[in-house]
Amino acid sequence: MKVVYPICCGVDVHKTFLVATIIKTTKGIQPSYSKKRFSTFNNSILQFRQWLLENDCLDVCMESTGKYWVPVFNLLEDCIHVTIANPKWVKAVKGNKDDTKDSRWIGNLFRLGLVPGSFIPDKDIRILREYTRYRSKLTSCRSSEKNRFQNAFTVCNVALDAVVSDMFGKSANSITDYLITSDDFDSEKCVSFLQRSLKNKATAVIESIEGYQMTKAQKERMIMVRSHLQFVEQSINELDARLDNMVTPYENTISLLCTIPGVERSSAITIISEIGTNMSQFTSSKRLCCWAGLTPGNNESAGKKKSVRITRAGIYLKPALVQCAHAAVKSTKSSYYKNKYERIYKRRGKKRAIIAIARMMLTAIYHMIVNDEEFNPCDVYKIDMPQELLEKQKKKAVTQAFKLLISQGLIPASTLNMVSSLT
Repeated sequence: MKVVYPICCGVDVHKTFLVATIIKTTKGIQPSYSKKRFSTFNNSILQFRQWLLENDCLDVCMESTGKYWVPVFNLLEDCIHVTIANPKWVKAVKGNKDDTKDSRWIGNLFRLGLVPGSFIPDKDIRILREYTRYRSKLTSCRSSEKNRFQNAFTVCNVALDAVVSDMFGKSANSITDYLITSDDFDSEKCVSFLQRSLKNKATAVIESIEGYQMTKAQKERMIMVRSHLQFVEQSINELDARLDNMVTPYENTISLLCTIPGVERSSAITIISEIGTNMSQFTSSKRLCCWAGLTPGNNESAGKKKSVRITRAGIYLKPALVQCAHAAVKSTKSSYYKNKYERIYKRRGKKRAIIAIARMMLTAIYHMIVNDEEFNPCDVYKIDMPQELLEKQKKKAVTQAFKLLISQGLIPASTLNMVSSLT
């Protein structure tokens, strides 16, 4: 094998220390090794950087172990090329490994160019990613609290969620507040809280509540859950305000992504925070889709094709794209993705069809960012063709068919004139 990096360093990172092995290939094939151990405190990492520079080592490879690699990467990225490797590409053989052997093994693989590097975006994108991922966690927390609040009423014999469409609507909120804060139940007062079309369901609402059993302790727990829910919603609103200020440099890209059916502003911000705006990192749209975990696997042995399910990659990007795909296939403004989805799910099923649509959307996003253009697919007229153009295409197809039949001598030439006059 060819030596790609004559001077490089393999690093085995842990929580409190790291073991680094510099590998130099100066004469012949056999390299020389130099090992040192450093603490993961900042002053020790700076000593590690100085040690690398003194040995003319500008290429470093280390395993992405949790978040332990991040402090080291932060202090090295300005002057040294750091490759972050997925653990599955640098995993050593069990039973013959320790910290020193691991760092040497990582360095040897990296020296020969056998370690593909992980995508690490710029500092600004990484900070934006921290905010969007935190927002995703808060959104999940809000959903959990809503379910918990709704289930608390179910166990107290209140079936209000079976009548109203939204347990957190204006009418439902007024009723739940009344049930939590009052000791007695007045059906007339409860009906007075109903608004708009829910007034027609007044009888059903009362029947779903009458006979409920709610102790003081249960009410106190509901108040705690509701208070936490309000706090989470307030945190999400504050986070959205901060995100609006942070994405100012990317407003042009966000506006481009929002032209895709099913993609709204919050989804566009999440996508940018995950993939950035520099598509040269991925070299092609296929590589980007593979990195996002939207590409089927390649698993074949002895002529037998085994499972080709998608990978677990893109744990934040993939759900966002799937959510956009669901919105796109239900969009009333454009039927482009809806028509594609209906063609696929008849053959492959709904879940695979949604993943296919998500991959199409990510492919479109790649080319839109590279070419700085709005969503305008080349096959839009084949999928979502205006009625006038559709009639014109049919007329042209009929004419071509008759010309073919005439050229083969199957029908007389006068038939074409008769068909032209009819159409």
